[in-house]
Amino acid sequence: MRWSVQIPSSSWQDEFLTQQKEKNFSYGYVGGTKGKFPQGFDHDQNKVLLGQGEACFAKAKQCIQRWYMFPSSWTLIFPKQSAIQKDTTVGMAFRLLGIWWVNSCRIVYTIEELHRFGFAYGTLPAHIERGEELFLVEMDEEGKVWYHIQAFSKPRHWLVRLGYWFARSQQRRFVQHSFEVMKSFCLKGNQ
Repeated sequence: MRWSVQIPSSSWQDEFLTQQKEKNFSYGYVGGTKGKFPQGFDHDQNKVLLGQGEACFAKAKQCIQRWYMFPSSWTLIFPKQSAIQKDTTVGMAFRLLGIWWVNSCRIVYTIEELHRFGFAYGTLPAHIERGEELFLVEMDEEGKVWYHIQAFSKPRHWLVRLGYWFARSQQRRFVQHSFEVMKSFCLKGNQ
């Protein structure tokens, strides 16, 4: 984890990602969001109804493909619109208390089926947490389109362990804001 008082420059982002690309995941159970979550981690399983039908599903899929589910008012993914494919390494920054906290993640697996689309990414050593998070949209048999965020995590950095309750509240904040972004995108079709 690194931090900065301003949005990291492109050259800073490039240097950070170059350093992270060869790093191993910072946790065991890689791919654990596919099945039973491992013990010793916080487990989060959240979903929200986005709408109905193929058009809604197509918009939700597009939103994930473009990483729009990250609220732009206080989060940043770099490089922008990184490919949703296994082994893609990304930086994920969030602004809190006037500081940009920069973390690294790598896509563990992707899901691309007729009515299911998404991916899971896992933490690398330059992340304040250890764990994995799944972002998934799916259309059920009734045509309802659901957005899922599922994760298992635990603190890695001492600041997160110290402020555990606050870190958990920020994880819940992210989920709620991500749900709002997805619902808005699916209703309006653009952002």
